[in-house]
Amino acid sequence: MFSPCASIYLLDQHVRFLPLVEMHALSIPKGQLSCKDKKFNLHCIERQSPNSKHKASSMDDFLIIGAGIFGLTTAIELQKRGYQVSLLAGGPIPHPKAASTDISKIVRMEYGSDAFYMDMADRCIDEWHAWNDLFQEELYREVGFLLACSKPMEAETQPYEHSSFHLLQARGHQPEHLVGDLISKRFPAFASRRYVDGFYHKRAGYALAGRTIEVLAKYAQSLGVEVKEAIRVKELLIENSQAKGVTSEKGEKHLAGHTIVCAGAHTAFLVPDLQPFMQVTGHPVFHLRPRNSSLFESPKLPVFAADISHSGWYGFPYHPHEHVVKIANHGVGQVLHPDRDPREVREADVQHLRTFLQTAFPKLHDAPIVYTRRCLYMDTLDGHFWIDRHPRIGNLMIGTGGSGHGFKMGPELGKLIAAAALGEKREGAERFRWRELGGQVKGEEEARFRE
Repeated sequence: MFSPCASIYLLDQHVRFLPLVEMHALSIPKGQLSCKDKKFNLHCIERQSPNSKHKASSMDDFLIIGAGIFGLTTAIELQKRGYQVSLLAGGPIPHPKAASTDISKIVRMEYGSDAFYMDMADRCIDEWHAWNDLFQEELYREVGFLLACSKPMEAETQPYEHSSFHLLQARGHQPEHLVGDLISKRFPAFASRRYVDGFYHKRAGYALAGRTIEVLAKYAQSLGVEVKEAIRVKELLIENSQAKGVTSEKGEKHLAGHTIVCAGAHTAFLVPDLQPFMQVTGHPVFHLRPRNSSLFESPKLPVFAADISHSGWYGFPYHPHEHVVKIANHGVGQVLHPDRDPREVREADVQHLRTFLQTAFPKLHDAPIVYTRRCLYMDTLDGHFWIDRHPRIGNLMIGTGGSGHGFKMGPELGKLIAAAALGEKREGAERFRWRELGGQVKGEEEARFRE
């Protein structure tokens, strides 16, 4: 769990300030987030002004802290509804240390027996296609998803894959069952006979994560959102149990009628009441440069999960722009502080990867690792998102808890957070509410590997 990094104290007997947040920049490989602005013309999108019922004033209706997938989609949704919105980013957008920043994130419907998340992801895939059309750029690439099992796909041994397969069928989808050597014949990068069962589902793929954030930020600005970069939030400004805005590290006050904290791994440090219910974990990510790239290109290799609920391993086909195969681990991770602790991939992580590759992808076993990062999850104890108003501080809203599976839900997240902030009822509100979670609570996201 988190340790408080500052004490709550009183100023003039009314104003309460909460802990310090620092977001430092980190360099990333050259060209990793290359700009393709020519595909997104701001002048082609109508700028929306606030509705007449929300008159322009010196203070915004909403102030959003954080410019990742949670914060940006919320800003867009509220601005479209006619509210005045400002958004503060702790650095450049996309921030190189943010969880939303990467070359790719999986977009999948497979959630084991969890029909709610499957249906939510299904809607999001439609909306990812709509984003592709709106921005005239393939931010989402539908290359399919392979779930490979080293044991027969039965409920007792492979419950995540088994439940996902049958729930997809029940929902009218058509996953392709692959048994015996069909996996390695269809996808020759896989080792022969290593995976004996599984299925392929074509309605899945990956999003260009960093590029998506870049495009959404420009879109938000085109709608009228005031996006302020390099504003490092120091503390929330609370007066008489009401959120009034924030103070920056430079002492600047940013005021608004409502404050929404979507600060990812820093959220619980800004709102310490959340600390008993969530923790920050770091997970290794690797970019490898294969000697024979054609073997790993789509459609020869889709997005894949290899015994994921037992191993944590998943990956992507050869990236056509970055010229790498990305492989990562969706597992227990390493508990750390987002600012004080190094986000380094350790030698033990590298050896763990090499062992996996030797048995699963022998042609990739000795490929050079050209980049690593430790991706941070803002993990809730139960693995569900946290979208609700603070129960004791007025005009303060929380949107966090991606828990390693939030990015794909981007098209829905902003709608959920905006609805909660406005007091509207929406599907999912009960699951994502402010909730008291005890120490015995276990994560419920079925794809996640837990030792």
